[in-house]
Amino acid sequence: MSSLAAERSSRLPRGWAHLAFQFVIWMGFYALYQVARGSADRSVANAFQNGEWVLRQERELGALFEPAVQRVVDTSSVLVTLTSYTYWLSQFAVVGITLLYVYFRHHERFTAFRNWIIAANLAGLVGYIFVPTAPPRMFPEWGFVDTLAQYSSVNHESGVIAWGANPYAAMPSLHAMDAFIVGVVMFGLVSSRIAKALWLAWPAWVAFAVISTGNHYWLDVLAGFVLAIVTGFALRRARRIRLLRPA
Repeated sequence: MSSLAAERSSRLPRGWAHLAFQFVIWMGFYALYQVARGSADRSVANAFQNGEWVLRQERELGALFEPAVQRVVDTSSVLVTLTSYTYWLSQFAVVGITLLYVYFRHHERFTAFRNWIIAANLAGLVGYIFVPTAPPRMFPEWGFVDTLAQYSSVNHESGVIAWGANPYAAMPSLHAMDAFIVGVVMFGLVSSRIAKALWLAWPAWVAFAVISTGNHYWLDVLAGFVLAIVTGFALRRARRIRLLRPA
């Protein structure tokens, strides 16, 4: 192999066509997300009933602590800014950047990472279609505040976000689910102890951010973590079965 071909292979592990195909996969996922969004928009009454059900369950457990967390965060402009940016960037920007990082730097791990993200998100979209759930910020009577609407110049009513976001997609939290997957994968890939600690803390920080901005209940976060774990084990088991199957 010539030095030019080797350099090209290093930059693009499987060529431009394979890289382009990865973007096609994500555009297909976005189309499915819009289908889920349209279904949720037609079930507004159910979404609010489901949101109230979550609130009642948390209250019966004696763990309806999200309004208290919001009040603490809302006293600090630094925390408001950090949690707001985390909410907007963690799901798409951070996931996208880490996918590209793994694709180019640890390509042998990319397919498993991509499949885990896609499988978990597709399972989450099924939940959005059949169990649309209004987020905490839509229940001010329960003591919640829409932090992004009050303090951020970008919120759920802003232009493209209002058109593309699913307003009734609280359960499960895909933010928390994706953060868990990214944190686990990156923890296994980085070598620095500091980097490992930061990636290990990433899911907890994202959980704190989505709760403190009034976008998710803690039960949403728990459901997101559980969904990530279940899909991860299911995919691993499926890979083992394929490897054990006779050629």
